Amino acid sequence: MGTHLITGAGSGIGAAVARRLADRGEDLWLLARNAVRAKELAAQFPGARTLVGDLANPEKLSWAFGQQPLPDRIDSLVHSAGVIELGAIADLPAKAWQRQLAANLVAPAELTRLLLPLVRAAQGQVVFVNSGAGLSARAQWGAYAATKHGLKALADSLRAEEHDNGVRVTSVYPGRTATPMQESTHQQEGKEYDPGRWIDPESVATAILTAIDLPRDAEINDVSVRPGR
Repeated sequence: MGTHLITGAGSGIGAAVARRLADRGEDLWLLARNAVRAKELAAQFPGARTLVGDLANPEKLSWAFGQQPLPDRIDSLVHSAGVIELGAIADLPAKAWQRQLAANLVAPAELTRLLLPLVRAAQGQVVFVNSGAGLSARAQWGAYAATKHGLKALADSLRAEEHDNGVRVTSVYPGRTATPMQESTHQQEGKEYDPGRWIDPESVATAILTAIDLPRDAEINDVSVRPGR
């Protein structure tokens, strides 16, 4: 049985990964943005433990973790939380960039930095749930894609730096997936949302668990998951 810390476990891909790990008796630690959300996650995943830390304010994570117990080791750290604000480069204000950079890039970097000793202790794995936008950028997607391109760079550098410590690093690039975030994206695009057209979060969870469960003689660095319909 391993110990796994997951962000974004309340819905979508993060929730699917958390459910699968819970069903097989793994030890779960779930990050919540505040105490109210922590209680909701504890009710959603009985037996899981929670940590409170707001990814919108990554500079405060170190202080927050200093006030709470942490696991002794982390076999996988799964970064699944994120935010998206679409808009043309000509229109997006600095605050929209800052919100996305904080939650999608700076927070995963800081969270990884703070928890890396625990991942090293387990010779564990860091999984970044990226996006197809982390590989290519389209009109209106510039700010979000920039954060996800940065997340790819973070993962690639971390992999090179931590290889000799036995830490594996995987980036997962899902295409459009049937999640609340995707519904919000469709609203921003002014499009009708049909979840049946897109990837089931369980399918992305399968890719993530495949990377985590891979025998130690190998490592999945990057995996793209695309809609099959």
